[in-house]
This record gives sequence, C-alpha cells and structure tokens, in this order.
Amino acid sequence: MKIKPLNLVLNESWSTLVSNELNEKYFHELMVFLKKEYESETVFPLEGNVFEAFNYKSPHEIKVVILGQDPYHNDFQANGLAFSVNQGINLPPSLKNIIKELKNDVSITEPMHGDLTHWAKQGVLLLNTCLTVRAHQPLSHQNKGWEKFTDRVIHLLSEQNKDIIYLLWGAKAEAKKELIATKEYILTSKHPSPLSAYRGFFGCKHFSRANKILISQGKQPIDWEII
Repeated sequence: MKIKPLNLVLNESWSTLVSNELNEKYFHELMVFLKKEYESETVFPLEGNVFEAFNYKSPHEIKVVILGQDPYHNDFQANGLAFSVNQGINLPPSLKNIIKELKNDVSITEPMHGDLTHWAKQGVLLLNTCLTVRAHQPLSHQNKGWEKFTDRVIHLLSEQNKDIIYLLWGAKAEAKKELIATKEYILTSKHPSPLSAYRGFFGCKHFSRANKILISQGKQPIDWEII
C-alpha cells in the first residue's frame, strides 16, 4: 500500500515519467519517513508545495534545468522551487547573487521579491536534489531517498528531452553531469553563495548563454525578469 504524507501529490505527466520509481521500496520508505516528519516536526516547504517544481510544465516542455541542494530551512522561505522564496520574504544571500548576475548579464530590472514562479511557467525546472528539510536544520533530510529520486528525474528527463539546457552551479550540482544523457547543453560555474560567487559565478553569463542556445534551437528564449 502506498503511503503519501498529507496532500503530497506528483503531477500526472511527471508521475508517468518516474512511474517505476514510485513503486520502489526506497520511495515507499521515504514517504513513510515524510509522513512522520510532517506530523511531528516543522518541515519545509509546506507539504502541498513539495512537488511544486513539477506543477508548471510537463517533461517535454522543459527548456532549462537549474539544480539546487535542499530547500531553505528558515521560516516561510521555501516555496518548492530551488533558489526561490515567497513574496514578502527577505532574499537569501545566494538569491541576491543570482539577481546581481541577472542584472549584469541580461539587464533585468530590480525585482520587488524573490519568487521565481515566472521562470517555472516558461519551462525552467527549479529542482532541489532534496525536496524537503526540517526547520532550521539544513540537510536534515539528506540520504533519506530524495537524492535517488531526483537523480532518476534528471536522468529520465534528459533521455526524453535531449534539448534541455542544464545550469549546474557548484561542485555538487556539477557532479550530476554523469546523469545527463546528452552533454551538449551543460553550463557549469561556481555556486552563487557568498563563499564562491566571486570565484566564478559572477560573469558566467549563464542566462544569456542559455537564451542563445534556445534561439539556436528555434525556441522562445526565457524572460529572466522576476515578476
């Protein structure tokens, strides 16, 4: 019997892509673990937003993948999209640096918030490798099964859609290169965190480079404004 924590539901098109994973023992154990966590602890994001990254476009509509690590662990920050925060929430340092690079690279206007839903609606998959975290305990849901699940998402997605552009920021994201079936459109840089942004994230121009690739593919480029 499948056990789902509260209202944790994966979009149908993505469920089809990873249907075999949903029946694996590790995924069942992950669901049991999460059910207990949501019942006994404060966990981010809200259970209804755990699969938020998959709610906007189907696998064949994804244009760009940006990988994060795990959700923000402070109150009210995580909204289910990697690097994104809810409107009205102060910007975390990494997101501030992403915005700085956006302004230098593609001249976006100063955003009023850090909600990246506008990107997701255009086909940018903002995927964390762990999709949940216990409040104020970063990486607390590491090695519970999420990494295996999201690794399979990356691999299966890359097999189905070979034109996707991957923006891999930092060593942990770059290590996922081996999962990607087609290596033609992988862009790597340092992570946008304050510890490494000045050592290779600033100036990477991933946003304009991704759009040039999309145009070469005959696709609509991403509007990187945060609106």
